[in-house]
Amino acid sequence: MSTREEDIRVEILNALLTTPHRELQKIWPVHQDLIAKDPRFYVRLAAWYADHGDVRDHKEMFIICLVLSDFAGHRDVGLAMLRALPPYQVVRVVDFISGRKKTRPARRDEKQRALAQASKRARRTLAQRVFGSAPDAEMEAVVETDKVTDEFGLFRNIPRAMKTEVTRYLREREADPEWFDGSVLSARKAMKRLYALLHVRPDERAQKILFEDDPPVDSRLYALRELAAAESPAEQAKAIVQHKIPYRVASTVIRQMTPTVLVALIEQMSAQELINSLGALKRRGALDVPEIRSLVEAKLADAKTADRVSALKAEKAIEAVGVSDQMRQALENVADTQIKAKGRIARPTALLVDKSASMYLAIDLGKRIGAMISAICESELYTYAFDTMAYEITSKRTDLADWERAFKGISAGGATSCGVALKNLERKKQFVEQVIIITDEEQNTPPTFISALREYSQALQAAPSVVIVRTPGGSSYVERSCRDAGIQVDVFNFEGDYYSLPNLVPMLSRPSKMELMMEIMDYPLPERKSA
Repeated sequence: MSTREEDIRVEILNALLTTPHRELQKIWPVHQDLIAKDPRFYVRLAAWYADHGDVRDHKEMFIICLVLSDFAGHRDVGLAMLRALPPYQVVRVVDFISGRKKTRPARRDEKQRALAQASKRARRTLAQRVFGSAPDAEMEAVVETDKVTDEFGLFRNIPRAMKTEVTRYLREREADPEWFDGSVLSARKAMKRLYALLHVRPDERAQKILFEDDPPVDSRLYALRELAAAESPAEQAKAIVQHKIPYRVASTVIRQMTPTVLVALIEQMSAQELINSLGALKRRGALDVPEIRSLVEAKLADAKTADRVSALKAEKAIEAVGVSDQMRQALENVADTQIKAKGRIARPTALLVDKSASMYLAIDLGKRIGAMISAICESELYTYAFDTMAYEITSKRTDLADWERAFKGISAGGATSCGVALKNLERKKQFVEQVIIITDEEQNTPPTFISALREYSQALQAAPSVVIVRTPGGSSYVERSCRDAGIQVDVFNFEGDYYSLPNLVPMLSRPSKMELMMEIMDYPLPERKSA
């Protein structure tokens, strides 16, 4: 494999370390470029990422690109992956391809910009209109700045094969009333839009539920109406449990949240819904009730092995909610277990954190990455903060609070020597096979990173690989120095999105990106279901 071919595949992997937060148009050009450069690797990566990736936006964009691709086999793989998505994601894929316009109120800066761009003629028209002589249409052209129409998507025709697959997707749910009702309860607008946009004729039951607002008596939608009409908390709780009404839906129709109702709602929550709702439960006083608190803790224990649980969201819940020590420990256990499921770091590792002037973000990242990887390190983890001196950081536990304490007294300031921490590793004979450095790569004081790394490698007979976590606005000086010296280096460009940090784990848990790419190339491709 040539260096350029390696670079293309590494570029593909690096693109997945971003989190666009539903703005699919930001990653469309990147994915299009990548699928054109290496279509065979791209389709395997799509299948691998569907099972191992975390960012829904990328999962959707893989499907979009594969469905629209002319490369042999791509479309069938994309449609097989589409079939596995929940309705709200299917409609996002369809909407992006077909395009969608949405009118919203204009922000103040947009109004000001629109007025500033008005021509002199438009201003004269406005003045004439004030005196009653300007046409209404001209006036509207000048002052219509209250609304803005955003365009989203490609505005292309939906491929016929995709229409067929979505029709099968809907028919499969119609054939299972329980599944169909659950889909409508959680994503009514999405289901309705799929039928309408692709002109799929619903069966009689779906027609009554979605378009006639007349759900059959045996449906969970009818049960939702009964829940809204129920008077006593006992009746409400019974309806929630008996008909498995999701928390997000049930909470919108219940008038009074009694302990009985809260217990029923918590029983219906998914693990991630529970973590996301801890703040609301605390505000309602639910966590002060011993029975409810015990139920929440039991559900959090189950969340450790649940699918679709974000480790970073569990950590964010700890920061935002202010829960008890016992529940904090439960949330930390969830985060640790979910991170461990992504991989283990078997190699001894050094984490070097730049604390020079203005490196406040690097210090914060050091705490978070330290807490994250310490949970999955099976060998030694040596941590140093550095400016022109190196400060060894020790943390006995893997939770963020302990890493906050470990970094106490470390503040941004001073010049930068990216090699000084490596000199400490060499002096203490701390052997590592992997170096993670969080920095903007702007070093201005010796020893430099590359000179210190060479001396360290020679002294300890080591050949550590390097992972650079580059802070926003950083240079590529250290990266270029490593590449020029023939040292294996990977770069994670941190753009301020903490939810992207778990994407580091696959990079750190393999000896190299090359091994990860070989694993991806051997990954099996999904197959379309029969009609």
